[in-house]
Order: sequence, then C-alpha cells, then structure tokens
Amino acid sequence: MTEGPNGRELALGILMEVTGQEEYSHIALRNVLEKYRYLSKQERAFLTRLTEGTLEWMLHLDYIINQFSSVKVHKMKPVIRSLLRMSVYQLKFMDRVPASAVCNEAVKLAGRKGFGSLKGFVNGVLRSIARNLSQIQYPDRDDTLTYLSVMYSMPEWIVEDWLKTYGRDMTERILQAFLEKEPLSIRPNLERIAPDRLKEALEQQGITVTQAAWPDYALRIENYNYLGAIPEFSQGLFQVQDISSMLAVELAEPKEGSLCIDVCAAPGGKSLHLAEKLHGTGIVEARDLTDYKVALIEENRIRAGAKNIRAFPWDACICHEASKGAADLVLADLPCSGLGVLGKKTDLKYRMSREQQKELAVLQRRILEVVQSYVKPGGILIYSTCTIHKGENEENAEWFLRHFPFEAVSLDSGMPAGLNIETAGRGYIQLLPGIHETDGFFIGVFRREL
Repeated sequence: MTEGPNGRELALGILMEVTGQEEYSHIALRNVLEKYRYLSKQERAFLTRLTEGTLEWMLHLDYIINQFSSVKVHKMKPVIRSLLRMSVYQLKFMDRVPASAVCNEAVKLAGRKGFGSLKGFVNGVLRSIARNLSQIQYPDRDDTLTYLSVMYSMPEWIVEDWLKTYGRDMTERILQAFLEKEPLSIRPNLERIAPDRLKEALEQQGITVTQAAWPDYALRIENYNYLGAIPEFSQGLFQVQDISSMLAVELAEPKEGSLCIDVCAAPGGKSLHLAEKLHGTGIVEARDLTDYKVALIEENRIRAGAKNIRAFPWDACICHEASKGAADLVLADLPCSGLGVLGKKTDLKYRMSREQQKELAVLQRRILEVVQSYVKPGGILIYSTCTIHKGENEENAEWFLRHFPFEAVSLDSGMPAGLNIETAGRGYIQLLPGIHETDGFFIGVFRREL
C-alpha cells in the first residue's frame, strides 16, 4: 500500500463527513480522490466502492448490526457506527475481502481514532456477524413496506409513496435499478469530434466504451481511473451528461440564432448542449443562484470552448425584467428532491422528507410563475426535474397549463425509437430507472400561445 491513510481510513473519514457534517457524498469522495491522486487505480476503486456502497446500503446494514449488537445503531458513537457499517458492508458485499482482515482492520481503526476502550465491542460484533451472516432473518416478503425498505435500503416513506403511485412490481424494479452500477454517460462535443473517433481514442487508453440506447451520439464509459486523467475530457471533447438530460435538449429543438435561457443551469451540461445545437449562433444565457455555481458553468464552458454562452448569477425566483418576452426557449430544470438519481447520489434518500418535497413543489411553482414571462409568443418552455415524484412533476405541469397561456407540445415525433411513453402525446414524459434504462427524469414541453 502507498504510504499515508489507507482506503478504509479514508472511507471512514468520508462517511463521517456525509453522515455527521452533512456533506454530499459525491463532493466528499471527489475531494478525497483529488487530494490523494497518488492512489493506484485499484485503491481508488476500493475506496469508491466502500464509501458509495456503505451509504447506499446503510439501512440494510443497520438492520444487520442491530441483530447482533447490544447497543442499537442510533445510540452508538458516530465513529463506531460508521466503522461498523463500512465493515459489515465488506463482510456482506465484498466477497474477496477476508472476514479476518475486515475485523482486524476495524479494531485497529477504532484504536487509531481514540476508541481503544471499544475495540473489544467492535471485534465482538463483527466476528459474530461474520460467523452468522448466512443466518440473518430478514423481513417477510408479505410485509411489503418493511421488506422493500430493508432489502433495498430505502426509507419507508419513499417506498410507501412509490407503492401508491407505481404499484409493487414497478416499485421493486425501480429500487433494484438504483442498486445496479451503470457506466458513466457522456456526450461527445460534436462540434469538435465525431462519436466514433472519441470512442476509438478512449478505447486506446483501456477504457470500456459502449453505445448508449439513445441519442445516437451518446456513449457510456467504464474502467477508467478518474475524469481528470482522460485527455479528451480536459480538452473539452466530451461532457458528462445522463441520456435523460440529453433528451430534454433534443425535445427542446433549439433553432439556430435563438436566445435560450437556462434558469438553473449549474454545472452547465444542458447549457453546453443547447449551445452546441445552435452551432455557434444565438446565445445561451446560463444562470444560477451563486457565484460558485456560475464558476462551475464557466469552467465547463471554457473547457468545451463554447463561445455562445453567457453565464451570470441570478435568483430564478426574481424576475429579470430585461428578459421578459425575449426568449425563444427557456429551460427550467428546477431544484427538486432528486429521487430519480439515487443510483448516483446515494445519500439524497436520507436527506429528503415528505415535508421538503412539498416545499420544493411550491418553490418550483414560484420559479415557473416568474420564468414563463421570459418566453416570447410561440416560444418554448421546457420544465424538467430529476425526480419521480408526481407532486413535483405531473401535478406541477398540469397546474402550469391551467394558470398560464401555454399549450402542451406533443413529443411523439421527437421520441427516440423504442422509447414509448403513453403521455408523450400530452406533452410530457416520466422516465423511470429500471424501466427506461436511464435516470428518473421528468420532461414537459410547453409552447406559449401566439
């Protein structure tokens, strides 16, 4: 191993940041990977899997620990709680890691973190679990809510809502999809490189590249070290973007010379996509709330070499008077509960609540009420979210059409071959993980009346 903290110690630190300091998991992990760039590809993969897996399966892991510990998980010292969770994850899901190594390393870590008096407790709980892992009693499948919550590590309130909306079979397919690791979706910068040339260049570096289901230019990559180490990424030849997000821009059908306003744009993937579709003409105004978020947009703009994007900070809840009636296209990909991207941002499910969902749905309506005024007669407004909650999606779309002079645009002609969604003719689609081979994503397309 490389000198310095080992993978388990780094993972423990990340888990403490996420569960104790409420840092987002993808940010905490990214920061550590950037700080310890000397880690080998194997070490980086171990660290990533251990942290993401522990967070993803946290409710399931707590269920196991509580069967073998005299102190219940919620009453444990935070460090010990995280240490046991990551250790049980290794025992349960990482077959190549010997149980003895898991237990021994956990005991050492407890001591290094100042909990020498609890080394015996940690050792006893883990060895008991290791001996009896195959004998654990899980909830009965007939107890649908508890079973799905524990077996797929999803908070009960989310499972309950999805059962009401989608039924048991579809809910279980969605839950299963979140636990399946998917390759990273990327969008080639078609202004600078053809997809087949990019694919060839990446494959020459040992990266596995496959064609996405749609759009026809989208690629998926895996078996790479990290993005910063790929020259084509640094050169702006591709952008990380899920295919659902690409579809939102495709359905927008921006015309050359258009003024497009992306009201909640960071980190700028869809703004860059719109700019590319304009082929250097027109302008994309990419706005977001803070200077930090605008800096992310600008960083991506510079890397991609896009010259027809203008990024600046603006609160989407406040009307930008100069934009009234000016935009050919407004893209409103709004703040949401994020429950459609739990496969990528595993800790979101523990942060969200029903109350917060309701507040977000109200916020979305406030923003829509403001930004609809930017659309000129005959112009288009795209409303999208990365969630699968009806209150933030279909219900908000219906509310919007009732209150503002817009009509739904049929999406039937713009849908990719093989992607058949019943509501497309009514101007919106709800993409579902496990059903549509994509993130959970909502897209509504509305045209302002003349």
